[in-house]
Amino acid sequence: ASGPSSAVVVGDRAYLVDFGPGVVRQAAKAYRNGIDALRPDRLVTAFCTHLHTDHTAGYPDLIFTPWVLERKEPLRVFGPKGIRDMTEHLLKAYKVDIDFRINGFEKANEVGYRDDRVTVEAFPVSHGTLESYGFKFTTPDRVIVISGDTAPLEIVAEKAKGCDILLHEVEYTAGLAAREPKWQKYHREVHTLSVDLAEIAKKARPKLLVTYHRIYHMEIQDNTVDVGAGMARRNEAILEEIRNAGYEGPLVNGMDLDVF
Repeated sequence: ASGPSSAVVVGDRAYLVDFGPGVVRQAAKAYRNGIDALRPDRLVTAFCTHLHTDHTAGYPDLIFTPWVLERKEPLRVFGPKGIRDMTEHLLKAYKVDIDFRINGFEKANEVGYRDDRVTVEAFPVSHGTLESYGFKFTTPDRVIVISGDTAPLEIVAEKAKGCDILLHEVEYTAGLAAREPKWQKYHREVHTLSVDLAEIAKKARPKLLVTYHRIYHMEIQDNTVDVGAGMARRNEAILEEIRNAGYEGPLVNGMDLDVF
């Protein structure tokens, strides 16, 4: 479906985490489904876990489309080193379409973010050699932890201890086992297998574990033209792997436009 992007909604404010392809159009769909905070012109605060293209290809969309739709506040973006440079290059790339410099892009930092609705803590995760972060959102009534892309880490379990929602990437273990050894080594170093996610969740004990940014591989052979059915089988297989690895808590696969 669309690229990775999540939203923590607190009252009439939305805090985006990552901005993959289609982010603004998906936000608009969510708005039409009744999530007022995701009206495009209200998208003013975003966090970036890391600078891979699948997590940032929607960045120009997030910068410019809400502005065209009369976003009045400057966009504030927090992320790893390089986010400012990416922003400046995008502004130059689109200079024909804009008449003035957009201000308000704040320097990435590791201290965190706070306003009257949320406190956001950034913590380092492991996604190969690329500087990457997870984020912990603390609101007046909920704690939400978003992993970003990462190998399995104790710090994620620590930050998510007893949280309301742990939104965590996941990789289909049986699918990876069918790939070449070099790819198995690579993926184990940069992503979290379902069986390893189960161990993290058993330590963290979140009130709800939500998988996202699922990596399937092709272990299940589909002899049907119904691609959706094949995807559904893989989704169910991932949940079964997590369950079979001993995690018994509340668990769902996050889908586009889901609200928790």
